[in-house]
Amino acid sequence: MDTPAILIDGRLHDLGDGFSVRRLLPVFEARHVGPFVFYDHMGPVDFAPGRGMDVRPHPHIGLATVTWLFEGTIRHRDSLGSRADIAPGAVNWMTAGRGIVHSERTPPEARAAGQRLHGIQVWVALPREHAEIAPAFHHHEADGLPRLRLPGVELVLIAGSGWGAVSPVQVYAPMVFAEARLDAGAELALPAEHAELGVHVIEGELAWGGQAIAAGRMAVRTGAAAPPLQAQRASRAMLFGGAPLDGKRHLWWNFVASTRERIEQAKADWREGRFAKVPGDEDEFIPLPPG
Repeated sequence: MDTPAILIDGRLHDLGDGFSVRRLLPVFEARHVGPFVFYDHMGPVDFAPGRGMDVRPHPHIGLATVTWLFEGTIRHRDSLGSRADIAPGAVNWMTAGRGIVHSERTPPEARAAGQRLHGIQVWVALPREHAEIAPAFHHHEADGLPRLRLPGVELVLIAGSGWGAVSPVQVYAPMVFAEARLDAGAELALPAEHAELGVHVIEGELAWGGQAIAAGRMAVRTGAAAPPLQAQRASRAMLFGGAPLDGKRHLWWNFVASTRERIEQAKADWREGRFAKVPGDEDEFIPLPPG
């Protein structure tokens, strides 16, 4: 008998200037899905001319951050000296490893003109054997990602493997991360090689094993092979998951680690200024939260 999926509504967080994100992972019902330990749906938000997104420099350890945009542009800078403007269809994959600092801001041209921003940001926990690797940043343009056409379905494979394809984005554990567009009535089988799977509906409505998933909601399944998705109407969705994590993870602020001691070390390192600065964005930073 098919086990029902866990349905997740997430929590809305107001970041100011009319910019909000809906945090869908982690939640009590699902701390992670495969290696995905954090999942934010940004916007959509319309920034007036002169306004924009300003996420000041902040640190990460033990994870990779992934940005995927539907609309708008974000400028990434990090402590390795990387600078990249990400636009819809391209991928920014930043591996924090033993420690990196980055900022995310609206580029000057987009800020001056005003823009609509809408997208997804996720954190992928690194396997314990790779948790302390050297930090790295890779930008992949849209034309470098696999694009698959199935009956009534268009897929972009952002990272990992699925549907017989493999993304060029380097990953450290079995996973899948994809955007799917489905025509009304279309059906999509999900990759059987991944034991944990999640579906986040951006637009439209899907059914998964008889359960309806409305726009804005997420559904998660683990264990037995997942049933196919069925589009109740024309829909866009994010599909993600992978192998179960190789042990428990602790999340605190922007840090992910297998031990609380490693979290405490990262907190002390940020508090004492031992992380590297971001070239071109050295004058601001996000202070360590209390606790």
